[in-house]
Amino acid sequence: MSVVDEGIRLEENNTISFGNYELDEKLKVENFKVDEDLYKVRTHKLVTRFSKNGHLVLEAVPGAAVFNFSSNDKRTKFRASGLGQTQFTLELEDDAQYDLSVDGVKIGRVHARFAGKLSFSAALKDEPVEIKLVRK
Repeated sequence: MSVVDEGIRLEENNTISFGNYELDEKLKVENFKVDEDLYKVRTHKLVTRFSKNGHLVLEAVPGAAVFNFSSNDKRTKFRASGLGQTQFTLELEDDAQYDLSVDGVKIGRVHARFAGKLSFSAALKDEPVEIKLVRK
């Protein structure tokens, strides 16, 4: 299975990978510093929660492993593996619309509502699937 055993890590390409859905007990990593930002991850089989500077970035229920996470004003992109249907919640720009694609297949347009919260589901498996959100 594809997980991040240490909870969180910085990849060579400056993206972040995090999460371990194989754990029965919660793993928490706090104050993971990248440049001037502090990241926190809480992960186990029931939930993976990823925060930046005290604000939610991504939550996966049940837990998931997320690889090569990157996000800017226009695009959020990552690969994820897990154990089936997984609900993602991301905090993006308030009241913005995004085109969602999973493994290169355009799923449709999703809307970030109050406080920029955006939710969608994806069927995960051992082999990571690519998820991309592009702001419209």
